[in-house]
Amino acid sequence: MNKHFRLNGQMRLKLDENGAPAAYVLRRAGLPPGLFDEPRPLVTTNELFALWHAVGEVSSDPAIGLALGMETKTENFTPSALAALSTENLGAAVRQIARYKRLTCPEEILEEREAGEWSIQFRWTLSSGAEPRALIDCCFAWLQTIARHGTGTRLSPLRLEYMQQRSYGRVIERHFNCPVEFGSARNAIIFREEDAERKFVTRNAELLAMLAPQLEEELRQQQGGEDFSETVCREIQQQLTGRRPIIEDVARAMRISSRTLQRRLQESGSSFQRVLEKARRQLARHYLNNSVLELNEAAYLLGYEDSNSFVRAFRTWEGIPPARWRQQQRGKVAS
Repeated sequence: MNKHFRLNGQMRLKLDENGAPAAYVLRRAGLPPGLFDEPRPLVTTNELFALWHAVGEVSSDPAIGLALGMETKTENFTPSALAALSTENLGAAVRQIARYKRLTCPEEILEEREAGEWSIQFRWTLSSGAEPRALIDCCFAWLQTIARHGTGTRLSPLRLEYMQQRSYGRVIERHFNCPVEFGSARNAIIFREEDAERKFVTRNAELLAMLAPQLEEELRQQQGGEDFSETVCREIQQQLTGRRPIIEDVARAMRISSRTLQRRLQESGSSFQRVLEKARRQLARHYLNNSVLELNEAAYLLGYEDSNSFVRAFRTWEGIPPARWRQQQRGKVAS
């Protein structure tokens, strides 16, 4: 997994156009003033979050993330976005985008289909702080851009779910033309399940045939340098949804035997239990930082039998109980 984000070359221009001068944003974020002048500007997750927190602080528009996520000019789309638009439908486009996310950043797109709904979430796998509001808004607006551009329609989601309250809720509702729920357990954009089958008027098999091999080669090179334990950690986190996955479950999902999984972890100096704890710790920090989940709810999602077991484990990881840790993180954001 690439541990850095590659900033879009158009970001500086879009910031300037939307009243948040890039020079001010970089200064506020504590990042090098010449960052956008680099041919391939790379930042860590913490630096990316600092950048997007600064965007929200510098701009006088609280909904600037929505503006930054919109794009009308095809020439400004990245190769992976063009490949997504060249697929047959919206579902294929999202899968394409999710597959290539790892080419540029430690970020995942999670999909879930249930009861006629299709929910999509963005998750930053190496995050330790609160997700910037402007960044979440930008991701949702960007996905809607892909959906509308690809289908050639004014497609709207069923609803948006936010963990944190927004003062500009009406603006979000008008932008997406759908209801918005605050205080949710997740940040998610929810479409109708049938929307995944919406045909793309931008489908271009020839362009996809040109772009896909290049992206696949880059993906292969990235995966070749990835630590095996990180791959296992990511798969465990996918399965940590109210139960504790066992090694057989993870091995089956990775299409290898449990014995091979165990051997390869040992070769990388780790073990399944150690990776499980790492996966739980990362998710625990994410839940406490970015949601309104009660401790018992977080404990359930992390596969613990009760909240006391979760509290003991968290104290071992961080040295303090989860409630106090959450309070400290919120104090840092407020200060």
